[in-house]
Amino acid sequence: MTGTFLLQGFVSVRCCADSTFTDQNGISWVTDENWFPDNSSCKDITRPVQNDTRYNKARVFSNLLGKKWCYNLKTTKDQDYLIRGTFLSGEQQATVLGSFGVSVDATWISLVNSSDDTEVEGIFKATNEYTNFCLLKVKVDPYISKLELRHLNDSEYLIKEPSSVLKLVHRVDVGSSGAEIRYPIDLYDRIWKSGPSPAEGASSISSTTAIPINNANVTVPPIQVLQTALTHPECLEFQHKDLDTRDYNYHVIIYFLELNGSVQAGQRVFDIYINNEKRKEFDILDGGSNYNAVILNFTAKGFFNLTLTKASNRSLFGPICNAYEILQVRPWDRQETAQEDVDVIAEVKAELLVVNQDNEALESWSGDPCLPLPWLGLYCEPINNSSFVITKLDLSDRNLQGPLPASATELTHLKELNVSNNRFTNTIPEFPVSSMLASVDLSNNDLMGKIPESLASLPYLKKLYFRCNPHFSKEPPANITRLDTDNGLCGAQGSSRSTQGIVIGTVAGGSFLVTLAIGAFIVCFYKRSVMARGKFEGQMTKNLVFSIPSMDDIVFKSISIQSFTLDSIETATQKYKTLIGEGGFGSVYRGTLPDGQEVAVKVRSSTSTQGTREFDNELNLLSAIRHENLVPLLGYCCENDQQILVYPFMSNGSLQDRLYGEAAKRKTLDWPTRLSVALGAARGLTYLHTFAGRCVIHRDVKSSNILLDHSMCSKVADFGFSKYAPQEGDSGVSLEVRGTAGYLDPEYYSTQHLSAKSDVFSFGVVLLEIVSGREPLNIHRPRNEWSLVEWAKPYIRNSRIDEIVDPSIKGGYHAEAMWRVVEVALACIEPFSAYRPCMADIVRELEDAFIIENNASEYMKSIDSFGGSNRFSIERPIVLPTTPTPTEPSPILSQPAPPQPR
Repeated sequence: MTGTFLLQGFVSVRCCADSTFTDQNGISWVTDENWFPDNSSCKDITRPVQNDTRYNKARVFSNLLGKKWCYNLKTTKDQDYLIRGTFLSGEQQATVLGSFGVSVDATWISLVNSSDDTEVEGIFKATNEYTNFCLLKVKVDPYISKLELRHLNDSEYLIKEPSSVLKLVHRVDVGSSGAEIRYPIDLYDRIWKSGPSPAEGASSISSTTAIPINNANVTVPPIQVLQTALTHPECLEFQHKDLDTRDYNYHVIIYFLELNGSVQAGQRVFDIYINNEKRKEFDILDGGSNYNAVILNFTAKGFFNLTLTKASNRSLFGPICNAYEILQVRPWDRQETAQEDVDVIAEVKAELLVVNQDNEALESWSGDPCLPLPWLGLYCEPINNSSFVITKLDLSDRNLQGPLPASATELTHLKELNVSNNRFTNTIPEFPVSSMLASVDLSNNDLMGKIPESLASLPYLKKLYFRCNPHFSKEPPANITRLDTDNGLCGAQGSSRSTQGIVIGTVAGGSFLVTLAIGAFIVCFYKRSVMARGKFEGQMTKNLVFSIPSMDDIVFKSISIQSFTLDSIETATQKYKTLIGEGGFGSVYRGTLPDGQEVAVKVRSSTSTQGTREFDNELNLLSAIRHENLVPLLGYCCENDQQILVYPFMSNGSLQDRLYGEAAKRKTLDWPTRLSVALGAARGLTYLHTFAGRCVIHRDVKSSNILLDHSMCSKVADFGFSKYAPQEGDSGVSLEVRGTAGYLDPEYYSTQHLSAKSDVFSFGVVLLEIVSGREPLNIHRPRNEWSLVEWAKPYIRNSRIDEIVDPSIKGGYHAEAMWRVVEVALACIEPFSAYRPCMADIVRELEDAFIIENNASEYMKSIDSFGGSNRFSIERPIVLPTTPTPTEPSPILSQPAPPQPR
C-alpha cells in the first residue's frame, strides 16, 4: 500500500486560500471556494498561531440569519474515515467568550471555544456517498481554517463500535520529546504528539533501527512512533485531567513493541489499571509476536489515569509503553432527511439562486436540510427512526424575487408553504393531487394569473392567502366556496401583513354541510346554556363556542367537546372521591371515564372568585384550539347550576409541585428535564400568541398552570383569564388586571394596557423558578429575598449565576445551556415590555440551549480555562439595554397583592 494510493482518499481544504497548492509533504490542498465562494468572510489571523505557523487565515461565518454551515465531502458508503477540522482563533474571535458546535452529519462531536486554537478529529464509518462536516452557531460566529478527510482502508478502529463516532481526545507518542509525526510517515495522516512528562524513575528507550512487526494492520502506528517508549522498573503512570466533565464512554488503545531483543516471554508481565481499576494482566510477547495492542473500554468523568504495574515476583522487567490513543465514543446519529426531500429542496435552492445570488437566507442553506439543525425557514418531522421530512417551508420576508420555485410543489410531506412579503412574480405553479398542503400564503408579492385549479382542489387545503398581489386575477376557481375579493389597503410597497382568506371545501356542497353542522352545534350549545343559566340572547352571542371576531383568514376546525351529564360526572369521580387540587375556579377531582381514560374534573366552587365568564372563556377558547403543549378540553357539564370542565389527567402534576410543592408531590427534576419542560411551555404560549391571526394572551402564566403528563411533556393550563390581544380600534385597556402576585407584569399592572409581552414577563419568572427551585414570592425569607425577580437580578448581572442555581441540580448542567436560559429570563423580566423578546424568539433560544445540553458536552473542558476547576464559576458579562427609570414602583414589592390574586 503506497502513499500515492492513499492520497486518492485524501481531501485537504485550506479555507480562504488564494489557490490550490502542494505542501512539502506531498499533500495537495484546495481552497474552499467551491463550498463558499464569498471571500468577504475571510479573516487574517493576526496573533501568533501555535499549531500552524504556515497558515494564518480563517473563514468566519457571520451571516445573521444562519445557524449551520456545512462542507459536503464525497465519501464511500460503509468505509472508515478520519476527519479533522482546525480552528485558528484570531484576535476578534478571542475577545468574544463563547463557543460553536461541530458535527459530522447529525452527530455533534465537539464545541469549539472561541479563545483557543483547536483541532477536532473524529473517526467514523460513512453511511452515504457524501458526509457533511458542519459548524453550528451556538453563542458565537463559527470559523474554520483547515479541513481534512482521510480514508482509513481496513481500519480496526470501529470494529467494536461500528455505530459510533470516535472523537480523538489524545494520540500520544510515548517516549518522544520531538516534533509531531504525521503524513507521509503515517500513511493515514494521524498526528502523533509527545505526551505528559514521565514520572520520576521512568526512562526513555528507543531503537535506532526499524524493527519488523509480525502482525501489523492499519491501526498500527508508524514504526517511528513505536521505536520510542517509556519504561520503569515498577510502575508507569499517565494522567489526563482534561476529559469531558460528564460521564462518557471511551476507548483507550495502548500500543506495545518490545524494543529489547533479549526479553523473553514471561519476563515482562504487568497489570493494566484504568482509574485504579485493574483491567488486564499483560505480556507483550505472549503469542510469539513482538508487537501487541490492547483496546479497553471505560467510563470517565473529567479524569483518566492509565497505570502499568509490574507483576510482583513473576516478572523480570518493568512495564513498557510505546503509544496510546484515547477516543471518546459518541453514538452515531443515523438520522437524516429523506433523500427525496434532500433532492427537491436542493432544486428549490437552485431555482431561487438564479435571481437571488446574494441572498443571505439562501447562503445559510447547507448540509442536511433538517439535521442537526434545520435550514432557515424549514420545519421537519420524523417519519421513522432514521428519516425526517420537510413539513413546512417558510420563505416569508426574505427579500426574494423571480418566479416561485416550481419544485417546491414536489415536497410530498409539505403541509405549510409561506412565501409572503417578497417580490415573487409570474404565475403560480401547478400542484400535484398527492400534495398534503393544508396552508398556502402567497400574499404581498407581485404574482400574476389566477389561482390554479390544481391548488384550490388539493384535498387537505384549508387556508389560502393571496392578498396584495396587484396583478393577480380576482377570478376564483369554481370549487372555492367563499372568496373575499376586497384587496384592502396594502400600502405603496405592498408590505401589509394582512391577508385575504379562503375557506375551502372539496366541493361546494360539502362546505355547506360543514357550515350547517357547525351552525347546528352553536344553536344547540346556545339553547343548552340559556336553559342552564338563564342568560339573555344578547349576552350569549359573544360567548359562543366558536367565537369568530372576523371571517377573514378563518379556518373551521372540528374539535370534539363532549357534553357530560351531572350523573356521569359523579360516576366518573365516584362522587368526587379523590381531590387532587384546588384553584381560583374551584376543586379538581380525579376520575375515570367509561372508556378507561383518566380525567381531571374541575368543579366551580360556590365561593369561587371566578364565575360564568371564566367558564365560558375557557370553553370558547379550548373549543377552537389544539396544541400538544396546551391542556385539551375533553368536555363540560352545565346542569343544576353546576359548571364543570373535564380535562385529561396529568399524572405528573404541575411544575410548581415538582419544584417546591408539598413534600408528597415534590420530586427532583434534573436540568435536562427542566429545560424540556420550559421549551414545551414556551411552544404552547407561542401557539396562543400566533393563533389564527389573532393573538391570545393567557394572562395567568405560572408554574402551577404548567402541567406534566405521563411522559413529562409540559402543557399550559387554565385559560379562564385569557383574552384576545387588543387590535387597532380596540381601547387596549382592560380595567380588570388579572394575574398572580409574583408573576404580574409591572407595566400591565401600572398602565392596564394588556399585550402578549405580559405573558412573556410571567414566563420569565417561571424560567427563574426552573433555574433556582424557588417560589416567586416568599415573605418568610429575608426581606431582600421576598421577590424571586428582585433577588435574582443582581446575581445574573454580576455573572454569579451559580449562586441562584437550585442546589439539587448543581453538577448536572452545562454552563452554556444554563447561561442561555438565564439570559432569556433576564430579557423577559425587563420592566418595559418593548425590551422583552416575543415568545417565538424565546422558543428559538431555548431550543438552542436544549441542543447544547443534550448534544454538546465536549465544550465544557474549554470553559475550565475561564473558571478554573469549578465548571460553574465562569465570568460572563451581561449586556443589558439602557432602561428608562420607571415612573411607577414595581407592584411586586410595593403592593401587598395585585387585584384578583389566585
